[in-house]
Amino acid sequence: MVVTAGRFRSSSGADGLRRRIGAITELKGMLYWSTTHQQWQTLIVDAYALTGPPTDQRRKDFSPDEIAERKDIYFQQADNLSGKAIYRMRILSASPDRLVFDTENITTMRYFLIPLFHPGDIQAIYFLERESQDVWRYYSIARTGKNANTLTAGHVASSMNRAVAFYRYLAGIPTDKEPPAVR
Repeated sequence: MVVTAGRFRSSSGADGLRRRIGAITELKGMLYWSTTHQQWQTLIVDAYALTGPPTDQRRKDFSPDEIAERKDIYFQQADNLSGKAIYRMRILSASPDRLVFDTENITTMRYFLIPLFHPGDIQAIYFLERESQDVWRYYSIARTGKNANTLTAGHVASSMNRAVAFYRYLAGIPTDKEPPAVR
């Protein structure tokens, strides 16, 4: 489990944050500090929005209006180690002062042919709350299921850096800004 908290400035308000959340293709190329390789590496190799099950056809990014309360949206993402998976994002709250959403893999993630994470093994919840006119509070909890492959265990520092990369992305901070969370 990894918990991330922070504060950031955003003059674009909730609509700007909803646009950022829905801009799935902008995740492609996101960088994080790899503690294994001691360098910045691409975390998200590819990402795009989907029409949703059962067809899961590629579509354009989600509009801010689609990041609406009680709505499920779907996307596919390929990360540099765990491979590609389809995720469900559920928008739990979407108001001018608060955005809450969670994500969960709905397909198995494999490294080559080895299953690493089964559906539901990767889950996260994100809270963004307005503190003042242009300051937002951010809080997230990400977890890996107990049935995840043991090959994924023991990489706490990299998991922390990955979580910080997502925070930086949502906050509009370059994801490879020095220093990394953990060296």
